[in-house]
Amino acid sequence: MEKKEQVRLVVALVLSFIVIFGWQYLTAPSSQEQAEMARKAADAEKKAAALTEQAPAADVQSETAPAPEFIPTAGVPVTVDTPLYTATFNSQGGILEKFVLKNYRETIKEDSPFVDLIGANAFAKGPLGLILTQNGKEFHTWKRGQWAFDGSDITLAATDATKTLTFTGQSGDFRIKRVLTFHSDSYLIEEAATVTNLTATGVEGALSFTAAAKSMSAEDDRYNPTMVVYLTNDAREEMTDRDDLKEKGVSAAGGLKWGSIESNYFLFAVLPSEEDTSLSAGVQDDIFRMAVTEESTFMPNVAKTLKASYFIGSTDREMLAKMPNDLDEAVNFGWFDFLAKPLLIGLNFFYDFVGNYGVAIIILTIIIKLIFWPLSQKSYSSMEQMKKLQPMIQKLREKYGDDKQRLNQETMALYKTYKVNPMGGCLPMLVQIPVFFGLYKALLGAVELRQAAFISHVPFTDLPWLADLSAKDPYYVTPIIMGASMFLQQKMTPSAGDPTQQKIMLFMPLIFTFMFLNFPSGLVIYWLFNNLLSIGQQLMIARASKVKAAASND
Repeated sequence: MEKKEQVRLVVALVLSFIVIFGWQYLTAPSSQEQAEMARKAADAEKKAAALTEQAPAADVQSETAPAPEFIPTAGVPVTVDTPLYTATFNSQGGILEKFVLKNYRETIKEDSPFVDLIGANAFAKGPLGLILTQNGKEFHTWKRGQWAFDGSDITLAATDATKTLTFTGQSGDFRIKRVLTFHSDSYLIEEAATVTNLTATGVEGALSFTAAAKSMSAEDDRYNPTMVVYLTNDAREEMTDRDDLKEKGVSAAGGLKWGSIESNYFLFAVLPSEEDTSLSAGVQDDIFRMAVTEESTFMPNVAKTLKASYFIGSTDREMLAKMPNDLDEAVNFGWFDFLAKPLLIGLNFFYDFVGNYGVAIIILTIIIKLIFWPLSQKSYSSMEQMKKLQPMIQKLREKYGDDKQRLNQETMALYKTYKVNPMGGCLPMLVQIPVFFGLYKALLGAVELRQAAFISHVPFTDLPWLADLSAKDPYYVTPIIMGASMFLQQKMTPSAGDPTQQKIMLFMPLIFTFMFLNFPSGLVIYWLFNNLLSIGQQLMIARASKVKAAASND
């Protein structure tokens, strides 16, 4: 090799070393980053070792005491009786057989059975059961496990704070201890589930807290659907389409605060203690099912406790407000939630005085009408002015009927001459629409109105009539009167539109009557009395206008 080539080779090698080691120096992690990487590597190594290696018997015995011998017993019913409900558990897995609410009956009949939120067919789906996941495989512990119970039925009086039930079981190589805590003054049930891995090998797994319930409303009930709802840190979501729940189901992961099966009036919710949980739910065999899952690593011969809570009962907003994890968000009235809830507070305030929700609805309607009286007065006064201009507008239509542009120009000139705002009758009413819809949503979803009576029987008969404000009028009397009041109000209200539009508007009372036939009677009563008050106000304005006109003529 020539001398020049040797020099070039040496220079190339030197430059290569400079590039390689210089790049490593510039891109190397800092000392803090190196320490963090070393710590994570050590943790991963320990975790991998725990999952794959068997610890020596002597070491295991020194760290934990041997698990006591487990002796299973036959499954028996266990009853929990509180002032609010009677719950029946089966000791085989601690799953619910029945959950009967003492303050709510199936129908308005006095001998009607109390509401059971579980239902006979849901028992097979394991309501309040635990699902243990081991290496990706699910084990329904009430099916694939043996259980024991050596306690007795418990009763909570109003003066009792809490009492507990304990179920112990073994599913495969895992020992499970379930401690359920019950409260005398709420529907909340708290659970601490302790899982012990009896093997000498760690397992990556998860524990799921489940719910299962029959439909809480009729399948075709559009105003009171049974649905799956859940709340995360980001949003509240709900799925009401039963077909989608059957075919696709619903799932959520991360930041979960609670998941529920609910209707307007009842609720079965699962509340995890950790936000890093996932939810899956759907409908199987007409049974609503839900599981809230928390992933966990079960170390060898180490007992690990995972916690969750359940709420099974009515959508009592006052009680829900005291529950953890923002469970009060389970009752939500959509866009008008901020109006609906205060209106319900007002409704209950009046009920405390009169003792009848039908009368309370009427009082609340009157109060709302008085609050908006000035706006309504302005609206109806504007309509009355419009009414006086109708003959002139009709003449303009006859004169410029074929020239729409000229007709609009002349009509606007007429309004300007007489200082009439054609929108003056609409704008004040638009302000009131959110309140009307807020009360509509409130009355539609208020559990207070369920089986609350206004007029229990048709006068002088034994025929039940408005005995349930959450149900439709069985004889359609109030919807028909409501439709008639709308028709009368429509006839009293002048229209600036053409004759065809006026005829179309006259169909509105008929359309509303048809819609209201199956509405809860509480809603119909509200709308009916609001119409009657509006008619009265319009008559007062019309009379005052006539008196003023007569005085000016004199």
